[in-house]
Parts: sequence; structure tokens; C-alpha cells
Amino acid sequence: MLRYLHGNQLDAYPVLRDSMFRDRATQFHDRLGWDVTVDARGQERDAYDDLDPLYVIWEGEGGRHGGSMRFLPTTGRTMVNEHFLHLTDGVAIQSPFIWECTRFCLAPTAESRVAAALMLAGGELMRAFHLSHFVGVFDARMVRIYRLIGSSPEVLGQQGSGRDMVAVGLWEYSHASRARILLRAGLSSDLSEAWFNRAFGQETAMQAAPLQMSA
Repeated sequence: MLRYLHGNQLDAYPVLRDSMFRDRATQFHDRLGWDVTVDARGQERDAYDDLDPLYVIWEGEGGRHGGSMRFLPTTGRTMVNEHFLHLTDGVAIQSPFIWECTRFCLAPTAESRVAAALMLAGGELMRAFHLSHFVGVFDARMVRIYRLIGSSPEVLGQQGSGRDMVAVGLWEYSHASRARILLRAGLSSDLSEAWFNRAFGQETAMQAAPLQMSA
């Protein structure tokens, strides 16, 4: 199932919290070799985890992490503006209608549909909070994943080539892309909305853009 949790809510789900940060260490430090900090408990965290971000987390059996993403509004501190301005020609991405998405992580044993479920959740956030876009930094390995899910970004800038490519991209919401991602994730619209309503309440969901919006 999908959970939407702010940083200050994670302590209520210790198994989910700890397995998420451990899986992040496995993916970003051990497998990809990124220059990230791993603590004595084998967990990967950074300064942006201290800003009470919103996490979208796939919760699997035993309450363990299956995959996750982290969101912050671009009106505050973001990774793209503080570390990757060289990819946007020095132009900061700042808007109340754009959130940053980072730390897209999949557990080593995650089913293939988990990535699509996470992207679906991102779209639900866009729709409910009337966001125009998500911005994020991604590497070469993600290009194929986004294409398979049916949610490829508009590339704002990139450096490197092949396996060393790093880029900044913008994602936007459409009803057509939501339908494709639901199919890829093997989930129904009703179930996705129920998970969202559990986190944010029916009132927030009722204020969302209508599902019949055009692509």
C-alpha cells in the first residue's frame, strides 16, 4: 500500500522508517556509489530529511519499505537549487506550484510495479494540491524506468553521457498519464484515492482537479 507521511510522522512507523533509510543506503551508497552519508545504523540521510519533507512510501509485508520518494516545496530549500544550478544555467526553480522530488528509491526486492505506484502517488499529490510540475534530478538508469512507467520528464538541462548522464527534469500531470500509470502499477483509481484520503482526508481530495480533465 501507499503511505503519505511527513518527516515528523515517521517515528510512528519505526519499521517502515528504518527500512527506508537502510534501503536508501543500499541503493545510493552501496550500489550506485554516490557520495552520501551512511550512519552507524546503516541508514542514509541528508540535510533535506531534517526539513520535515513529505515522503511517499510503498509499504510491503511486515510494514517494511518497498520504495519511496521525498518531496519539498521549491519555495524553500531544495537540492536542485542548492547543488544543481549548473544544470539549469543558473536559473533557480522556485514556485508555489512546483515541488521537488528526490531520493527515488526501490527496495532490493521490490516488485516492478512499485516504481509505477510511486509515480502514481506523485500524480495524486499534483492533482490534489493543484501543482503544475515536479522537478527532480535523475541519472541515466532512471530514463528507462520512467519510459516503462509512462511518465518521462521534460529535460531542462543535463551533463555527461551514457551511464554518467545527470539531468534536471520537469514532470506534469495529465489524466492520460494517470491512466497509463494505474495500469502499469496494477491498481484501481478507487484504491489509489482511498490511500490518499486516508492520509489527507476527504476534504483535500474533493478539492483536487477533476479526474475527467483533459490530457
